[in-house]
Amino acid sequence: MSGITAPLMVDLIISLDGYASAEGWPGWWGLEGPEYLAWLDDQATKVVTMLMGANTYRLMSGMSGQASEEDSGFSKEEGDSLAGLAAVPKIIFSSTLQEPLAWPNSELISSDAVQAVRELKQTRSGTLSTLGSLSLSRSLLSAGLVDRYRLVIFPVITGKTGSERIYDGYPDVALDMVESRTFDGRLQLLEYIPRVIDAPLGRG
Repeated sequence: MSGITAPLMVDLIISLDGYASAEGWPGWWGLEGPEYLAWLDDQATKVVTMLMGANTYRLMSGMSGQASEEDSGFSKEEGDSLAGLAAVPKIIFSSTLQEPLAWPNSELISSDAVQAVRELKQTRSGTLSTLGSLSLSRSLLSAGLVDRYRLVIFPVITGKTGSERIYDGYPDVALDMVESRTFDGRLQLLEYIPRVIDAPLGRG
């Protein structure tokens, strides 16, 4: 991949048993804390363009707008983090949404996401990072376009209520750890360099 100017990160939050969300649970499983939220705010100040699909766009734009309201139902830290997403450059991949998009700083791409991201990596500066969007993240990883794979693992098992299984449909992937960190004594950040593999490790 010579000539790549913009690294691509898949960035996910996940329960210990591999779900992106759970029925009846609040956002972040109700376990976000001040260290984690401060880290999210710090990440938002970096030169990042967020990539997402239509479903994530609808969900997050709604939450971001709600967080800006006086009686939003979010804590101050949650509200600030969500409202701050409005200022972040965003690229939305969808064949159903139409411009103009209501969420500020949002650009719509209706063409094939994998090919579009391949071109974006050559033409954009800063970091490209997914936001949610499990099928988009899976497609980009399978295509070998992902430079970093970052998880924040929340200490819950949602075997009964979990939804959106993250790893279904994935290829086999080898992961080389480059960073780890604990937030608020309970959330674990793990960041890897991913490599799609055709055979189990250790075999010729």
